[in-house]
Amino acid sequence: MSFDCTTRTHVGLRRKCNEDSVLSLPEKGMWAIADGMGGHDAGEVASAKVIEALAALPPVDDPQVQADAALQALAQVNRELVELAQPGFGNRTIGSTVVGLVIGAGQYRCFWAGDSRAYLLRNGALRPITRDHSLVQGLVDAGMMDEVEAAEHPNAHVLTRAVGAARRLEVEVAGGEALPGDLFLLASDGLTRVVGLLELQEALQSGTPEQAADGLIATTLARGAPDNVTLAIVRIC
Repeated sequence: MSFDCTTRTHVGLRRKCNEDSVLSLPEKGMWAIADGMGGHDAGEVASAKVIEALAALPPVDDPQVQADAALQALAQVNRELVELAQPGFGNRTIGSTVVGLVIGAGQYRCFWAGDSRAYLLRNGALRPITRDHSLVQGLVDAGMMDEVEAAEHPNAHVLTRAVGAARRLEVEVAGGEALPGDLFLLASDGLTRVVGLLELQEALQSGTPEQAADGLIATTLARGAPDNVTLAIVRIC
């Protein structure tokens, strides 16, 4: 399978450090974004470790096998981050979200922990692949609030899963058929908290992956870019 893909990352307009990291390895059919947990110590260290571990995986044709290997690599990073936090950071968290995508043999697999997201654009409609691992998403799933209330909730940024956040890491996996013309978007919450689903869809349909990526970054900056923003766009040719 061949791909037309691009990535972008920007520190935004309010942060001094970019704690996001991004991976694009089309020769392996693998992409990922890691978002160092904002307000925590050494988030950039955590996100870099996540991406380095995924980049080191050998190429595999079967996306399920590759996803399984990614989960093992992330579990090892999780152990390292938990241990790293204890002596030097007063038991405070060094953590990162992760969302990854592997494509091969006509299939895709997406794996994630936290609120970095993946979407699939197919036949003119954009749909989320991932579901946030966050406190407010749990309340939405339980029927205790709607999406609008969740977006405005003061604890909207509180995660229930992240690499390095607990001794036991839970990573969710989803997947399906990968077709020519499919377009995938991976994004940190610096994008998805500023640009809505329909706007994402319009941007992804507006031109090449390069043009769409530039447009989404420009929109985020025009709206104040309160967080680091990182994205990867992948089109199957």
